[in-house]
Amino acid sequence: MSNKKVLVSGCYDLLHSGHIAFFKDAARYGDLYVSVGSDENIRLLKDHGPHFSQQERIYMINAVKYVKEAFVANGSGILDYEPEMARIKPDYFVVNHDGFDEGKQKLCDKYGVELLVLERIPEDGLPPRSSSEIKRELSLPTRVCLAGGWLDQPWISKIYPGPVVVAAIQPTVDFEDRCGMASSSRKVAKKIWGDRLPNGNLEENARILFGAENPPGSSYVSGSQDHLGLFMPGVNQLCYDGHFWPHQINSTVDKETCDWLSKVLHMVYFQKRPDGYNPLLEQNITKDGVKKLADSGELCWQSILKRDVKGLGRALTTTLEAWSEILPLTVPDYCWEEIKKYDNHPGAVFSGSGGGYVVIASEEPIEGALKVKVRY
Repeated sequence: MSNKKVLVSGCYDLLHSGHIAFFKDAARYGDLYVSVGSDENIRLLKDHGPHFSQQERIYMINAVKYVKEAFVANGSGILDYEPEMARIKPDYFVVNHDGFDEGKQKLCDKYGVELLVLERIPEDGLPPRSSSEIKRELSLPTRVCLAGGWLDQPWISKIYPGPVVVAAIQPTVDFEDRCGMASSSRKVAKKIWGDRLPNGNLEENARILFGAENPPGSSYVSGSQDHLGLFMPGVNQLCYDGHFWPHQINSTVDKETCDWLSKVLHMVYFQKRPDGYNPLLEQNITKDGVKKLADSGELCWQSILKRDVKGLGRALTTTLEAWSEILPLTVPDYCWEEIKKYDNHPGAVFSGSGGGYVVIASEEPIEGALKVKVRY
């Protein structure tokens, strides 16, 4: 058996099969020593504490059969394992391909250690895993408003009642702020609950978030479709009739329906809302215009249930037309110019007033588009 020594380092905060495969691969070169980032250093580097304490992480890693010894790193910063490298005097320091940087190479050169760079290869039959991807999956979700937006404002839906349709989106994309993707609501949620939504009644938790973002005296009330959209999985039809909270909620978490919607939705970044932008300075709130908006929400909902991409596209475009009619500044001329690029697809809408992302319904691929995953 080889008496070579191998050193690896990391936080290993969410231990997963990718870590075990990495330990197994690294241990082929000798006895494996694992330097684990301290709680204090994680806070220093990431501005938040770990999910699991250093004692728990050491315990779990020492239980892995490929590991000879795991210990807490005594250093700080990115190269927190330098004291352990000096103490153990390993023959090899091992990193994944995406973990290599020049600082690690220089440190290895300083101590006469050979740096090995391994490809990230999962165990046979298991999916590839990385901590960053898992943390995304566990972080706060978001939502996209597909049709009927603005009906969650009482001064709109009191003119004519109707639904807003929102889809819950897994946090696989870092969406830009000020783009109509509920970023302000997510920031408030993060202050209250951290990186994960709380357990409990979904609608009641959404009410808590709604109240926290809209304290008494707020000059503008953020609509409840933001808060409900963050908490409720799948696709939701939120029916408003002149109040801040919907009088009825219709939902689907059907896997085939949500997967279909994930397939036909495409999002292309356009631009953030300009600083000082106010979409409410010009208003033309008519019953016919609001009814058009309400009808688009109903068409969107029925089209999703039927998995009808043409109907979905018409609903998106009709929502945009209704916005332009009742609140003209929500769709400036430059937005219409952008939408024209997608005239050969069933339909499109913006994720928010004044821009954000273009949300396109299409069974065909869209160049440069982000693909989203509906959470169910």
